Amino acid sequence: MMRFLQRLGKSLMLPVACLPIGGILMGIGYWIDPAGWGANSVLAMLLIKAGGILIDNMAILFALGVAVGMSKDQEGTSALAAIISWLTIQTMLSAGVLSVVMGVPAEEVPAAFGKINNQFIGITCGLISAGCYNKFYQTKMPDFLGFFGGRRFVPIMTVVFTLIACIPLYFVWPVVYNALVWLGESIIGLGAIGAGIYGFLNRLLIPVGLHHALNSVFWFDVANISDIGKFWGTVEGGVLGQTGMYQAGFFPVMMFGLPAAALAMYTTAKTTKKKVAGGILLSAALCSFFTGVTEPLEFSFMFLAPVLYFTHAVLTGISVAIVAALPIRAGFQFSAGFVDWFLSFKAPFAMNPLLLIPIGLAFFVVYFLIFRIIIVKMDLKTVGREDDDNSAELKIELSNSNYAELAKALLAAVGGAGNIKSVDNCITRLRLEVKDRLLVDEKAIKATGVAGVIRPGKTAVQIIIGPKVQFVADEFKKLV
Repeated sequence: MMRFLQRLGKSLMLPVACLPIGGILMGIGYWIDPAGWGANSVLAMLLIKAGGILIDNMAILFALGVAVGMSKDQEGTSALAAIISWLTIQTMLSAGVLSVVMGVPAEEVPAAFGKINNQFIGITCGLISAGCYNKFYQTKMPDFLGFFGGRRFVPIMTVVFTLIACIPLYFVWPVVYNALVWLGESIIGLGAIGAGIYGFLNRLLIPVGLHHALNSVFWFDVANISDIGKFWGTVEGGVLGQTGMYQAGFFPVMMFGLPAAALAMYTTAKTTKKKVAGGILLSAALCSFFTGVTEPLEFSFMFLAPVLYFTHAVLTGISVAIVAALPIRAGFQFSAGFVDWFLSFKAPFAMNPLLLIPIGLAFFVVYFLIFRIIIVKMDLKTVGREDDDNSAELKIELSNSNYAELAKALLAAVGGAGNIKSVDNCITRLRLEVKDRLLVDEKAIKATGVAGVIRPGKTAVQIIIGPKVQFVADEFKKLV
């Protein structure tokens, strides 16, 4: 299970790396026009829309990333299949289609199906398409159907399996959604403790995108709380000292806690990987601090190290509970970043927002120490700590720069194309899954000039090539 989660986390790194720029663009646009969100400024509107292209379509990016990352050879067919799977679910479980199926007007379709475009569905579509690719990409068809064989068969089967998946989703999804709404309504009367429980669950549900159901209870009008609307005075009924209690406690986490978590991951990264890790973590930390968009940072470790993400959820709950118990109130219209914190000073129900700074600094220390200790003690494979290579392998220079020739020699040494089940590569190694391990000739492999061979399993073969492994892998895949 842990291996599956780590592979899933690695698959999400490519789309996650795209998200910070989206959050930063939206934050700048919102800063330019905090009241109108682009209605009063063309520049702000363009920036918000540009950032929203990525942030609003995060689920689709995840579907593509998981589909490619979880497929055997990271071939583009799985990405096409993921888009088809996504479109199938969005159409078959849309209000328009379900209104016909259920025989009711579209507005009477359960609200849960209005939230079907979330990260959970995106990841599910990616897994369905990757599974279909791994199972069917070598399918042979009769001659008269030969055109639909091989990789072309993958999208066809993806549609079939996605349609099957829609059946349980039709029954299960509203139950899950409504259960979360009920849970939110049940903890309203618990005061600061209830706010803390909400903060904990808010983070815990982000990996599957179900936090929106819970947010609708506390931030909007599902249970007549409307914490955001009342805080900014757009909804009547705000109470000084109470309104904002479901928002203020997120600022110490997003502005200080998560950047500290990024620093802990950076300081524990391997020396040879610090530069790469620093680029990913710094941009994500700045995005969290300034705009409150936390997904780029959270998704960088939630699957690679689930224990860290659970710890983060607990700390978020503690922060929200502490701030709710104190005479401190701040709110947001976009998210709990520096931009919204600064702009909330003059909001009708703001109280002592500057006191969030010392609380945030305390959480910075707590996050850094706890994350660093857990990462080191449990040897978690966070960004920059992967086992894919070592410093010696990064310095290897190939004696043969003819990648096509080297790939051909390696293929012959591992038993030919007929003996290959899957091809992959990390930063320095060509990773192969073979059918018959006895056909692998290690002496012949080493004779090609590569640095070494590792046999981690009965059918697994890893050939140490060095930083130029990608070029060899590309040529190897062509031959296979």
